[in-house]
Amino acid sequence: MTKNKTYRPRIADKLLARKLQGKGAVLIEGAKWCGKTTTAEQVCRSVLYMTDPEKRDQNIQLARLNPSLLLRGEKPRLIDEWQVAPTLWDAIRFTADHEKELGLFVLTGSSVPADMSEVIHSGTGRFGWLKMRPMSLWESGDSTGDVSLGALFDGATEIAGMANHNLERMAFLTCRGGWPLAVDMADEIALDQAFDYVAAVEKRDIQMADGVAREAGRVHRLLRAYSRHQGAQASICAIRDDLRENEGDTFDADTVASYIEALKRIFVIEDVEAWNPNLRSKTAIRTSDTRYYTDPSIATAALGIGPADLINDLNTFGLIFETLCIRDLRVYAEALNGNVYHYRDKNGLECDAVVHLRDGRYGLIEIKLGGESNINQGAETLKTLAKKIDTDKMKAPSFLMVLTAIGDYAYRREDGVLVVPVGALKD
Repeated sequence: MTKNKTYRPRIADKLLARKLQGKGAVLIEGAKWCGKTTTAEQVCRSVLYMTDPEKRDQNIQLARLNPSLLLRGEKPRLIDEWQVAPTLWDAIRFTADHEKELGLFVLTGSSVPADMSEVIHSGTGRFGWLKMRPMSLWESGDSTGDVSLGALFDGATEIAGMANHNLERMAFLTCRGGWPLAVDMADEIALDQAFDYVAAVEKRDIQMADGVAREAGRVHRLLRAYSRHQGAQASICAIRDDLRENEGDTFDADTVASYIEALKRIFVIEDVEAWNPNLRSKTAIRTSDTRYYTDPSIATAALGIGPADLINDLNTFGLIFETLCIRDLRVYAEALNGNVYHYRDKNGLECDAVVHLRDGRYGLIEIKLGGESNINQGAETLKTLAKKIDTDKMKAPSFLMVLTAIGDYAYRREDGVLVVPVGALKD
């Protein structure tokens, strides 16, 4: 295969290489346009494009009648958009099981198959999974990378970093999003890409989730309502009420839930689970997921707003900027064998992001646009939560961080809290 000479390295590159050393096949899942296929093409030596218009019907038929023909080719072999023919799953597992080799196949999928009833095996032991998301600021070249999240977990006590984004530029990056196609485009053209993505979701892609026909206008109204709840633990009923009040739609709760589930299946929505630490007191912890899109530009495009609108409405900007930070933290945490969670208790104490690694280390992060008073508020929240954690039963936090949109420098405050512009962060 011919490699892409203009390919921007992704954090997922190393993760994919590692997983191929330990499994017969690796499935890369994620939203359309986030770069799954291009990343896979960098390591694969042959490819089958399942959605090739000239061969799609033939591929689906062969997947049912003689799948081994589709699996022929130099290894690793890329099976792009494998979910078009879910019966390939068992054939790939069988091949990986009997060839006794590793790193044979890479599958990419932009939706969870609507029907897995004909698939017999789970793939346990033969398949590895990798979640890809739109580009982080570090991957798109919009972060200096002076502050390493991994180094903080490894015990770095002093940080020194610089960022070069003002509020206007950060508003642009929020609206542009991390779509690889948009990164090297002129600004105005780049902003169009998120609108095109949302239009595709509304008119076509959501149908792929479960085969249910949905009217594009209703999908659009649901996306708008979901945009207004970024960073909130909004219930299905709260989103339904928002739709009725602000969009004039008569969604019932079950319909809202079905739309959200469909959007999750095509990786448009990726909510954050609640974090449940050991606390010194018996404070009740809220367990509702926090609402997020996989990229902040989905929210701005759904709302029909641009960078100037965010500057004129800092409250909305703050909520959607939080989505950008969660996206980046998820990308960086994935590289560190970690996940991102959210904390909130019954008393209203809240922490925007908890990066928790597989080995039990974790860091507490508050997200703010910037400004001394907001940073001070975030620092106090972090210190209050840190004091509540029972360090006899779990580790103390590796760091406390206020992650900001603006600010020229990354530094450690006298109280030990880190202040880091997101434009200075990397994995």
